[in-house]
Amino acid sequence: MTTFTRRGALGLAGGAAVLPLLGTPALANTKLTVGALRFTSHAASFVAFERGYFADEGLDVEFKFFEAAQPMAVAIASGDADFGVTSITGGLISLAEKGAAKVIAGALMEEKGIDGQMILASNEAHAAGLTSPKALDGKSFAVTQAGSSFHYMGAKIAAAEGVNISYKPLQKVGAIIGALKSGQVDAWTIVPHIGKALVGAKAVSQIGMVADYLPDYQVTTVFTSANNAANERAKTEAFLRAFSKGAADFNAALVDKTLDAAGQEEMVKLIHKYVYEDQPYEKAAKSIINGAMRLNKDSALNMGSVQDQVDWFKSEGLVKDSITTEMLVDPSYVQMM
Repeated sequence: MTTFTRRGALGLAGGAAVLPLLGTPALANTKLTVGALRFTSHAASFVAFERGYFADEGLDVEFKFFEAAQPMAVAIASGDADFGVTSITGGLISLAEKGAAKVIAGALMEEKGIDGQMILASNEAHAAGLTSPKALDGKSFAVTQAGSSFHYMGAKIAAAEGVNISYKPLQKVGAIIGALKSGQVDAWTIVPHIGKALVGAKAVSQIGMVADYLPDYQVTTVFTSANNAANERAKTEAFLRAFSKGAADFNAALVDKTLDAAGQEEMVKLIHKYVYEDQPYEKAAKSIINGAMRLNKDSALNMGSVQDQVDWFKSEGLVKDSITTEMLVDPSYVQMM
């Protein structure tokens, strides 16, 4: 059965061969490099690859893995990767302003009733009184880089509580985990597949939830080079169709849990090939299941959240004041929320 989405209709109107009907896909053997982090939140790409959704669209995909968001944005802009899924950062916004990158869809989002990103404290800081975000005044807060999503979340939490915090850039998630566990940094925010594992191991303490400060936060987006968005519509729409199918499968198995136990286990085993792949399945499975957050249906994008993020980066002087969301987002691909 052929399904036409809003994006598909736009592609057909532009004359592109959007949906393969029978036989060989229109984009047979088109090679793509997809940027990703080894997070459960990036599962849509992994599912689309493992279940052949990319291949069905004629896309020959390989993954390029990163340890932070901003380097991925640079790779997309330089052509070292074709598509990426990660948070909005100052680097991504600046690249968009220069005409090098475009956000084309939404991925991970905070949703009421579903466990989301956690606010964590080192055990040392927790024992000294950091038992809630209200006690963050004067404390250090870990970020990968200035202008990262961690920086944005930390600032929003601090503003809501009326406290001052200092940011400690540690470049990589692994380095942050080590610093938090050893008490070299006081606090951090992170997705639940990592946060719950750390708290469960009593390596750190939980002091709050990001959703209490940023409800409906568009945590990650799908983005590509401005050239792909403008000149490779058939390829870009094919990627988004496959990605959206992967997200739907993920939500059904681990968020809505409309699949039976066997279907849920199959999904966890698939994700384990990419997330906590260095751990035994029995150990990794719990963290993967605990880390399941909603991936936007049909890759829709919460433009209100995107606007808030752009406004914050501008207010902090991290990007040019002249930047607009129209520079960042290509609306011809986006299903608005």
